[in-house]
Amino acid sequence: MLSFLPKEPHHIIEELRTKFKDRRRTLGYTQKELSLRSGVSLGSLKRFEHSGDISLDSLLKLAFILECLGDFEGVCTPKEKVYGSLEEVLG
Repeated sequence: MLSFLPKEPHHIIEELRTKFKDRRRTLGYTQKELSLRSGVSLGSLKRFEHSGDISLDSLLKLAFILECLGDFEGVCTPKEKVYGSLEEVLG
């Protein structure tokens, strides 16, 4: 995939699945322990770590326990426009 093209949804899902699993392991949680702490069923957690399939509510619950919920705050936030010249700014 060309680096200047946006990632496709399945690529982002795969990255999230891997990052969450790695984060769980880094913090020393078993799947069962993370399930109990987050309130996400063990089956849902296992499915997420295997296939990437998870509800948004469950994903955010896991993110809270894994101390990365704040990473979602920038989602859909408008980016500042980058101007190429002073003429563009003055418009």
